[in-house]
Amino acid sequence: MKKNNGGFFRSSFLYVIIFLAVIAGIYSLVGGSNGGTKTLSSSDFVKQLSDKEIDSFTIQPGNDVYTVTGTYKNSQKSSSTGQGLNSLLANQTTTTKFSTSVLENDSSLKQITDLAKKTNTDMTTKPAPSSGFWLNLIISIVPLLLIVGVFYLMMSQSSGKGGQGGMMGNFGKSKAKPSDPKDNKIRFENVAGSDEEKEELVEVVEFLKSPKKFVDMGARIPKGVLLEGPPGTGKTLLAKAVAGEASVPFFSMSGSDFVEMFVGVGASRVRDLFEEAKKAAPAIIFIDEIDAVGRRRGSGVGGGNDEREQTLNQILIEMDGFENSEGVIILASTNRSDVLDPALLRSGRFDRKILVGAPDVKGREAILKVHAKNKPLAPAVDLKAIAHQTPGYVGADLENLLNEAALLAARRDKKLIDSADLDEAEDRIFQGPAKANRAMSELERKTTAFHEAGHALVGLVRSNASVVRKVTIVPRGRIGGYALMTPKTDRYNIRYSEAKEQLAGLMGGRAAELATFNEASSGAANDFQQATNLARQMVTAYGMSEKLGMVQLEGNASVGYSEQGGAQSYSDETAALIDEEVRRLTKEAFEEATKILTEHKDKLAAIANALLDVESLDEKQIKDIYETGHFTKKGEEDEDDAKSFDETKASLDHKEDEVEDEEQKGDENPTKPLDQNDDQAESADDTTDSDK
Repeated sequence: MKKNNGGFFRSSFLYVIIFLAVIAGIYSLVGGSNGGTKTLSSSDFVKQLSDKEIDSFTIQPGNDVYTVTGTYKNSQKSSSTGQGLNSLLANQTTTTKFSTSVLENDSSLKQITDLAKKTNTDMTTKPAPSSGFWLNLIISIVPLLLIVGVFYLMMSQSSGKGGQGGMMGNFGKSKAKPSDPKDNKIRFENVAGSDEEKEELVEVVEFLKSPKKFVDMGARIPKGVLLEGPPGTGKTLLAKAVAGEASVPFFSMSGSDFVEMFVGVGASRVRDLFEEAKKAAPAIIFIDEIDAVGRRRGSGVGGGNDEREQTLNQILIEMDGFENSEGVIILASTNRSDVLDPALLRSGRFDRKILVGAPDVKGREAILKVHAKNKPLAPAVDLKAIAHQTPGYVGADLENLLNEAALLAARRDKKLIDSADLDEAEDRIFQGPAKANRAMSELERKTTAFHEAGHALVGLVRSNASVVRKVTIVPRGRIGGYALMTPKTDRYNIRYSEAKEQLAGLMGGRAAELATFNEASSGAANDFQQATNLARQMVTAYGMSEKLGMVQLEGNASVGYSEQGGAQSYSDETAALIDEEVRRLTKEAFEEATKILTEHKDKLAAIANALLDVESLDEKQIKDIYETGHFTKKGEEDEDDAKSFDETKASLDHKEDEVEDEEQKGDENPTKPLDQNDDQAESADDTTDSDK
């Protein structure tokens, strides 16, 4: 194709040269058709004009001179060269024409004008000449040639494969670049908390390493594996681990990378991606968030034939079409498999679907151990206890927990990460940083203490399913305090008694306020929101209402009523009955909480007073207060609050000053023995210890 284009341009250039030569020849012939012209000097012209030999002449201003052309009364021999082909005969002819040049000044023009009047010679003046012939030719022809050239380039380059070649080719190229297997250091051992998921993917690795074993048995390896799960559960990490274990090229793209503003670009990128993967086979293609292009067809604009659906059609063809794609395995991840097109999920495309959910307590402990390898933890830190305190946390959350604890320990100038750092990090992730400077009145602080103590006490009494891990009145974010209650074991469904227990715990705060102060506050707003959502799910999704029966009225139980936009598929009478049942459940929970707090009023006051004293209580301290009425305060060494920005900056500046002072002292005493410095340092340490 390149040779043909080069030949075209060479031949086109030759045609242009020939065309210009013909134009020049024609002009030369036309320009010389009037015969030769005699060239005079300005003095000869003035002399002949005064002798009345000139019949008429024309004067025209030019480049700093006047050009004079005219005719004689009688023909004379031509002594100058002619133009064009007539120049060959110029010396053998006579002529009646002449030309000369006169300096462009007023005196010369006046002299010629006076002589013309005196001799009664016709004199004609012309304006200055415009651009020459060649310039006019260039101005008129070159733009046309440029337009034709640009049009040819666009037509020739857009005729590439799929209509996306040449200048538009970059849009149709896949953005995925294969990662070098040697650079991928991630293995299955780096993925913790997903043992079952790894077992499902081992077959994929074995097939990529030794496909002959499976082929001999007549088995067909799954063409596609769909990883489904909430964000942060390690779907992308699992895909990288598969590529690392198999030591094959890894092509990674996001679903949104396929779609652009140009029609047909997504399908072209899919073709290019699979072509590159086939060349590098065996290989893995990983499409992150495939629901961006894999949604159910028929919902697009323009009769369903939009750009996204064209891209999906091309993916379907590449995965299981006429062309063979042996040696290429497609991994994809999504957290919305319910919106994917059925054709994408059928056998022969995504044969295997692996649910990558939140890890259980053993998985959380394993994930914490993986992320704690490069962090100096204090010996007293119990990762198993942290795993029990973090139900529902995924791998990304646990990694962030340890990282936040490491940042806090560094800000506190510690050498090891202790339990206080992890506890503070968990609070920061859960509710945000502490508002140490928030001014609270004594009454508001006391109200908050009794409110949170009410949650904790109800949770202690009704502790069949949950455990009170912590209660605090330290303001964080928009809240003045909170009580942390977690399930005793990992829970995948909820029983009626557990839901009632949870509702009673949520109502404990308002019940404590009314029992102590006989007045309600706005601090229970979030409690009511959670209680209402739980009660509504019990009635509309879990079938836990005798009046409504065992029906599901509001679809997915994991989606709140407000998230559904208030849409309902039932009558107004049923809606009123739902509201009535929700109120009944919350009222019964409030009555249960009030009964518990009335029976244990002294313990409620003990927990609240302890909160007013130390602001935060852990699980053991709360149990001690409930059982004995007393608790042991934590040691305050190395548990000071995290420094503010100004304090951190001042501390860093102070350290830099100390380092500079030490360097200056070292320069002043360069010959001082190293052992002597060590001895002095040891003696200084001994003094410090004794002072302590």
